[in-house]
Amino acid sequence: MQVYINAKIFTGADDAFAEAMVVNDGIIQYVGHTTDALASAGPRARIVDLAGRVVLPGFIDAHCHLLMLGEALQSVQLTDARSVGAIQERLRSANSAAPHAGRLIGSGWLFDAIPGGHPTAAIIDAAVRDVPVYLTANDYHSCWVNTAALNELGVTANTPDPLGGTIGRNVDGTPNGVLYETAAHQLAWDFLTSVQTNAERDAAIELALNAYASAGVTAVVDMALNQPGLDALRRVADARGGELPITVIAHWLAENSGDAEQNLASVDYARALAEETSHSSIRVAGIKPVLDGTIDACTAAMGTPYTNGQNGALIWPLADLEPVVAHADAAGLQIAMHAIGDLASDTALDALDRAHELNGPRPRRHRIEHLEYSSTRTPARMAQLGVVASMQPVHADPAIWDNWAMLLGDERAAAGFAWNAFVDAGAELAISTDAPTAPHLPLHNLYVATTRSSSLDPSLSASPPPSAMTLRDAIGYATAGAAYSANEDARRGKLVAGLSADFVVLTDDPFEEGASVLLTDGVALTVSRGEVIAADASLGGRK
Repeated sequence: MQVYINAKIFTGADDAFAEAMVVNDGIIQYVGHTTDALASAGPRARIVDLAGRVVLPGFIDAHCHLLMLGEALQSVQLTDARSVGAIQERLRSANSAAPHAGRLIGSGWLFDAIPGGHPTAAIIDAAVRDVPVYLTANDYHSCWVNTAALNELGVTANTPDPLGGTIGRNVDGTPNGVLYETAAHQLAWDFLTSVQTNAERDAAIELALNAYASAGVTAVVDMALNQPGLDALRRVADARGGELPITVIAHWLAENSGDAEQNLASVDYARALAEETSHSSIRVAGIKPVLDGTIDACTAAMGTPYTNGQNGALIWPLADLEPVVAHADAAGLQIAMHAIGDLASDTALDALDRAHELNGPRPRRHRIEHLEYSSTRTPARMAQLGVVASMQPVHADPAIWDNWAMLLGDERAAAGFAWNAFVDAGAELAISTDAPTAPHLPLHNLYVATTRSSSLDPSLSASPPPSAMTLRDAIGYATAGAAYSANEDARRGKLVAGLSADFVVLTDDPFEEGASVLLTDGVALTVSRGEVIAADASLGGRK
């Protein structure tokens, strides 16, 4: 039994702070006054003095990609390379540093770093021609490759576009080096998965878990899990004695195969996994259909076209989506649908409406992911259907805002990222990072949420719209709200008696020092299910 004293504990249950907490067998036994805590724990309890530090519920990253995060942390980082020359120089340096590597992998490039937003294989060839280069976009919906990679993939003028994806092409039909949406998944990333070893995947998972623990994250929702990712999670858990240091809830990627029976079979497989993993630190909760792409790539499905005249098509048209959603809903699975454009979120809600009609009243807590631009009626529809708004403030970072806003136009951009509208309408809100499409650090996410300023470049002006969350609300959406979104609110998300002892101790106090400290605040201690999974030297090191 442990008694944590001399603390400033934000419980998440109300606006008051507690000063002490008792933990026994991984469960919070008491939160409140020091005298009562010591009395309830007894003389044999271990006393931990937190020296007046702030304690928050453990952060729950309600939308992330664990394996991809671990891989991204090892790749060439390109988000801050804001010109073709900067990208090329970074690729040259990486290639020189690893001259015998079979491939060069990078991540995080932005469309507005390339003139006209049109990357080409020739741009990469000018820097690295001799080895295949695979560069995943910041939004993880496009892959930019060089000529050597196109040759390795066997992508030619005769390669057909896959369902829901596009191979970028020159005027003569030859591939230009950019693979969009399912073309990136099925041609580039599936190939890279096929040549990756189990040891490499396991190492990436370990790297991601350690990164999250050090950042104060005690649970994550892994979106778009597939078989290689699940197998890697299981191997890592087995190597650690059967459990992961943080709780992992997962949604199985439901890809539109174009075949109705195959689509339903994917739902049935996810249901079997959910039953198999219900009492594990790795729990499959449901499915994730990706309905559209992203605004920066002009692949998000909009009600009206972008300012450049383009528009994105639905990857899951309603006729394909409705039976999958109804089948998953009837099976008791949670459905989390990626929908960035307003046409996509309208389609998601139409499918959920139909599932309600077909399956009748039943316990359900479905989600829509991202909601970067939605119609004015969407928040009320979501509240009526009990659908959780799962959003990522860090995607509104001013450092990556300009291209996004330009493609939408002033009026639509001003109505984007309208998280307050969902709350005002009565919908539940969870905030997350979608790492590795954005930094995995929850404190940086809180900074963007509370200031609408940039965590990537704090010198930039805040982006419109001027709406922002209070710090307490933002913490709540990243903890209790995130727990609710994952059906974990009966287990974690607040620091109250009876819930899992998942908490983080900060080195500084953002309540007193202001939002700017969120960019420099460190994590002194992270505790998951009562066990220390990360600590700085002042609190005894790492366990």
